[in-house]
Amino acid sequence: MANPFAGEVEVVLDGRPHVAKLTLGALAELEAGLGEGSLVDLVARFEAGRFSTRDVLALLVAGLRGGGWRGTAADLLTVEIGGGPVGAARAAAEVLARAFAVPGERG
Repeated sequence: MANPFAGEVEVVLDGRPHVAKLTLGALAELEAGLGEGSLVDLVARFEAGRFSTRDVLALLVAGLRGGGWRGTAADLLTVEIGGGPVGAARAAAEVLARAFAVPGERG
């Protein structure tokens, strides 16, 4: 079970719950995967509702890997994500928000 106070989000893949968390290593992997964009750009896109499916996929892969999952982006292309595309976007936004939340303000 995910602990929101530790910045964790539950992501269900093919009916099995997984923990997603943006650790420092996961954030570095995410930033490298963004290519020309930065984490600040990514946060701004999510805040403005202008994120892409590529953004969602990159966030989910990084967060899941930060939570101990050993898959890749290619693996996520073949699984059913709980809640479908909307659930995936919601989980991606939540893991991003929790990574940068001030302790005591997480919810």
